[in-house]
Amino acid sequence: MAETTTGVTLLYLIKQVELAVRSSLEEVTAARGLTSLQYTALTVLERHPGLTSAALARNSFVRAQTMAQMITVLEGRGLIERTQDPVSRRQYLLSLSAHGEELLDSLRVEVAAVETRMVSGLAEHEIAALRHALRSCRRALGGGEPH
Repeated sequence: MAETTTGVTLLYLIKQVELAVRSSLEEVTAARGLTSLQYTALTVLERHPGLTSAALARNSFVRAQTMAQMITVLEGRGLIERTQDPVSRRQYLLSLSAHGEELLDSLRVEVAAVETRMVSGLAEHEIAALRHALRSCRRALGGGEPH
């Protein structure tokens, strides 16, 4: 990636945005006793119930070992549930519990405010273009469509 005239690469800028988003999410989620990574895992399960631990790790951008520890914590707090996979009895499928759904519902307004603040300097068409550009970048790197 070539540097721009200001000497800053797109990769650097994207990482800076990611760090700022994570910091802002941590402020919101910490009040409910969650980390931003735990919040991400819960939102993945909300969109895709019945994932294996490995699939949840991939979709949450963490390693399998990290996810295993996270599942223990989230299950211990009653936020997720495990059920035995009827096809592969050696695997367990993960889903949000009712308590997990309630917790995510309680965070929606504050999380939406983080996103609104992030794009506050952009016009609607710029937000749409940013969304499109980020999806294109993800596909180009082999990430497919976001889950």
